[in-house]
Amino acid sequence: MGRIVFDTAATINGWIADEHDSLAWLFAVPGGEEPSAELVPGDATVMVEGRTTYEWVLRETGILEHPEKWSEFHGTRPTFVFTHRELPVPEGADIRFVSGSVEEALPAIREAAGDGDIWVVGGGDLAGQFFDAGALDALAVSIAPATLPGGAPLFPRRVGSDRLQLESATAIGQFARLIYRVRPAEAAS
Repeated sequence: MGRIVFDTAATINGWIADEHDSLAWLFAVPGGEEPSAELVPGDATVMVEGRTTYEWVLRETGILEHPEKWSEFHGTRPTFVFTHRELPVPEGADIRFVSGSVEEALPAIREAAGDGDIWVVGGGDLAGQFFDAGALDALAVSIAPATLPGGAPLFPRRVGSDRLQLESATAIGQFARLIYRVRPAEAAS
């Protein structure tokens, strides 16, 4: 069974999107628009997104009009989208909408992933729900040289240092890449 990894980019002061759910700040960073292969989880066989992230991808990339763009980022991986709304699906994309809790959806997500990793793309609250369910194995953050006055927080949960163990810290272009292993609650006690 693979790991569940929340892998994202954030500003120095901990925002993953601005007040308008925009990632323009990220794309302004050299390497932000076309990230290095070292900045994305290569072993992920399934992706998980929240509604806001999914709608942003549809809106900002024109994927509904150009469905071939879906595979540029998502590949052929199944993508689970947590939402309570009916949303459009790009032609040829393997989208699986989920309206229940992380705990309820986890068996289907793990089955689709097989032995591969599960990449929680966004947002931070969805990743927090995986953490709350005891299902988050790693937190990988690519810190960009930018700050924002507000927006969507990286991880809107209080998590003590007893729950996160630094595995690596490297410089990749303009990004500081931090990878933390999430320790189970019982191991942290």
